[in-house]
Amino acid sequence: MSKEKVMTRALIVIAHPDLRSLSHSVAAEVGDALTDGGVSSEVADLAAEKFDPRFNAGDRSAYRRGAAVPGDVAAEQKRLDRVQHLILVFPVYWWSMPALLKGWIDRVFVNGWAFDQPEGGPLTPKLQRLTIHLVPIAGGDADDYQRHGYGTSLSTQIEHGIVDFCGARRGSTRYLYDSETKTATALAEETKQLAQNIAQAITTADRLPV
Repeated sequence: MSKEKVMTRALIVIAHPDLRSLSHSVAAEVGDALTDGGVSSEVADLAAEKFDPRFNAGDRSAYRRGAAVPGDVAAEQKRLDRVQHLILVFPVYWWSMPALLKGWIDRVFVNGWAFDQPEGGPLTPKLQRLTIHLVPIAGGDADDYQRHGYGTSLSTQIEHGIVDFCGARRGSTRYLYDSETKTATALAEETKQLAQNIAQAITTADRLPV
């Protein structure tokens, strides 16, 4: 009996309050490219959905005392449990991700779900099933990021500090540089190519043996 192929699913997370933003345009282009590649995708627009990024007393109780996570966090975890790929689309603020996205990670990627670390015990990563792709939208140019080490800093914070820590796979990281100085035509062309690259990385990974 042939084994039924499971459709690849992806969650695209946006952390920008303006629906007309480049972040939203990039996310839409990525979604279209995924559809063309046979990948089902869902969008989590954190600002539009009014996700509260503040780590609160309920989060603290869940982390320290083993209480159930707050309902909004549980809903995000269920959304992530349905997919194999996570794509973070975000503007670079002060050489890092926006507070809204950082707070989403703070609250959602918690002990008991993203990893297990019993008191006094060893840490066990739990997100081996997930591949995480990054799309930082940068106002600066590529030379600045290389010369000042901003790209290395972002990689250390996010790819090593979050993705590796939770045992997830590093996917494709695709910067969109000079986002505030390029022409609309140039940005549209680069966005389309970036989206196709992300989609290709996902469809290629889907064909590789685990």
